[in-house]
Amino acid sequence: MAKRYQSKKRGCAAPFLLFLFALIFGGLFLYWSNNTILVHEETISSPQLPAAFDGLRIAHLSDLHGKEFGSGNSLLLQVVENAQPDLIVITGDLIDQESQYDALPALMDRLTAIAPTYYVTGNHEWAVRKVNVLKDLLREHGVRVLSDEYELWTRDGATLAVAGVDDPNGPAGQKTGPELRAEIDADYTVLLSHRDTVEEYASWGYDLVLCGHGHGGIIRIPILDRGLISNDHTLLPKYDGGLYTIGGFTCCVSRGLGSNTVPIPLFRLFNRPDLPIIVLRTSA
Repeated sequence: MAKRYQSKKRGCAAPFLLFLFALIFGGLFLYWSNNTILVHEETISSPQLPAAFDGLRIAHLSDLHGKEFGSGNSLLLQVVENAQPDLIVITGDLIDQESQYDALPALMDRLTAIAPTYYVTGNHEWAVRKVNVLKDLLREHGVRVLSDEYELWTRDGATLAVAGVDDPNGPAGQKTGPELRAEIDADYTVLLSHRDTVEEYASWGYDLVLCGHGHGGIIRIPILDRGLISNDHTLLPKYDGGLYTIGGFTCCVSRGLGSNTVPIPLFRLFNRPDLPIIVLRTSA
């Protein structure tokens, strides 16, 4: 009888230990997949790019949503610095609640010390309703805020334009992307925007568009490596992250770094925080 009793106890303990192991492993995996950054180089070749800008490196940050990677974002800053970018771009949803403003000065000071840093708004900044305060804060810490405007880079007589448009959640009557493009006289044009409306950008006339917004589909399907759901709640979004080329136009859609904290906190699954490093190359 005693032996049978001990056998039952061992039989009950095995499923419990298996469940406990699965719970611990799942928790560690979820933490790892939301708090480690996937850095990857994406080479974009174009005959429009002047030789003077061949090899230009762009660190593309999007959809941080106030998240911190390490104390003071030390991990994020380290991976950006290691990438040795010539410029850094932030394509919206830097924050999504006012309390997250406090962490920005130190982060922006460090980013702008690495390379010139450009910023455009996303939909969440406008939802906070203090965009002008945010833009002023970023400018005070060295960030080039692009509100339907552009800057020219000049090398050896060649020109590259870095343009940026505010998110459509901004005020009515703002300048459109095509209207801004009509003002630019440059050999190569890069547009910073937030929304992942790739097919719309294809008609705007820019050589390269950098954007985010979709968070890589939030949950990615393993093996297929497809995003599950878009921000407008459609399944299997077509432009869920990566490079897309239509004609002579290229768009890099970042899967983003963070997740929404408003209206409810979200997490990423099989979808590590994404930091593309764009390398521009001249092609014949």
